[in-house]
Amino acid sequence: MSTPGGAVLRATSMVERRPDGNVLFITMDQLRADVLFGALGRAVALPNFDRLRARSAEFVNCWTAAVPCGPSRASLLTGLFAFNHRAIRNGTPMARHHATLATELRHLGREPLLFGYCDIAADPTGRDPADPDFRTYELPAAGFTTLAAFPMEAPVDWIGHLRGRGYALPGPQPQNWPQLFRPVGDGLRAPPIYAAEDSDTAWLTDQALTALEGRRDSPWTAHLTYLRPHPPLVAPAPYNHLVAAADVPPPAPPPSSDHPFRRAWFSAPSAFDLHWGFDGDCAALAPQDVQTLRALYLGLVAELDHHLCRLLDWLAATGQDERTLIVLAADHGEMLGDQGYWGKDNVLAPAHHVPLLIAAPGGRPGQRTGIARSIDIAPTILDWLGGRAPPAMDGASLLPSLADPGAPLADHALTEIDLALPHRQTRFQRALNLPEAQANAAILRDARWTYVHFNGGLPPLLFDRQADPGERHDLTADPAAAAQISRLRAALIDLRMTRADRRLTGHSFGIA
Repeated sequence: MSTPGGAVLRATSMVERRPDGNVLFITMDQLRADVLFGALGRAVALPNFDRLRARSAEFVNCWTAAVPCGPSRASLLTGLFAFNHRAIRNGTPMARHHATLATELRHLGREPLLFGYCDIAADPTGRDPADPDFRTYELPAAGFTTLAAFPMEAPVDWIGHLRGRGYALPGPQPQNWPQLFRPVGDGLRAPPIYAAEDSDTAWLTDQALTALEGRRDSPWTAHLTYLRPHPPLVAPAPYNHLVAAADVPPPAPPPSSDHPFRRAWFSAPSAFDLHWGFDGDCAALAPQDVQTLRALYLGLVAELDHHLCRLLDWLAATGQDERTLIVLAADHGEMLGDQGYWGKDNVLAPAHHVPLLIAAPGGRPGQRTGIARSIDIAPTILDWLGGRAPPAMDGASLLPSLADPGAPLADHALTEIDLALPHRQTRFQRALNLPEAQANAAILRDARWTYVHFNGGLPPLLFDRQADPGERHDLTADPAAAAQISRLRAALIDLRMTRADRRLTGHSFGIA
């Protein structure tokens, strides 16, 4: 059964909890759900994603709790809705009092190992402004031991690897890190300066396998966070030519009606990191370039597939398959040209719908069609290890569903997006004439409907995903939509009221 707030109450599970088991938690940045569960993925062979899917519970209706990267990972690693952790933008600090997956793993005697990044900005309370932590928003979440750091905007360890391999890098580094992704040659298909065996994906996998090989005789817990297929969309050979543009389904056309959000989105250039030299004019991209970029995106996913094979082969060769929980997820999705949009700063399904695979020893593979949420992952890992999520976590363990595909899941998924900045106006603030605190939106999805609530008096959006999974056709002008809007608006308010910061509300001192 489920609570009024949508959290799933614990049920008896046939999946054995394994306090002595291993955990491999893999995230991929900006990976759309339909690469694994839809038509987009049929344009590229992904044998090792398929290999993992064959032994996993496939949560085909999973949603991120926030966009973009920093807020999404804050929710992923705290199990909190963004309205509770309040790290609502890239660079917005996350208060240090919040428990994370890693701090809770330490309560279980685990050392959580990090390979990659978490995109967390430091809490400045009581710290000197000169602290170098405040030069980045790509810090690890509290509790992690970083064994291979890959902050995208200063990937110094990877830079050292490339130099050691003899690459002539543009200097100085890491200040000129974007040029690491500059194509060598003309055209979007040109490869970067590095070969496939030295890519960021290859390097990070190498680091993880080396570290885990030394720890394989004892239980270990690893969070492996890949940058790809996040832009810039440039791929080393052979992945740059692996997918033919003609084989890739074209993006969804523009929506059937206009909305102030859409006008604001296109009111100024954006997505400058889409590829090297891009001027940010998404509306001016030629159709053939759109298809090439979508093909490059899938080429980067194919590269991930190759390295996923290495991880799965290592687990099998070392006899750890049956004592390792594997969780594969994405922090958020990617519009990838759908309706003309690129990136993840959006209110629509392609930016929020994420893949989630969980392979548990003893679990029943197959699809789960109920709603899952990124905030459910941390409680699930803790539950499998015999722990318990703290009361403040908004997510709920998916362990019952790993054993029983019919186990109930959440009633709703909530995704939040902040469209403002504190130190300068964004294009959304300018175009919509909104102050910082009102340039935001909350998106509530149930099994069928999507309700987008904008702050600042903007009209809402309503989509019927049963007929319109890509959320193109806004139904708010239909008189019949009023009842759905009223129902979902009430559910959104109920959820906010039910799950408002629960860290201390379970205590009552001095009251009989």
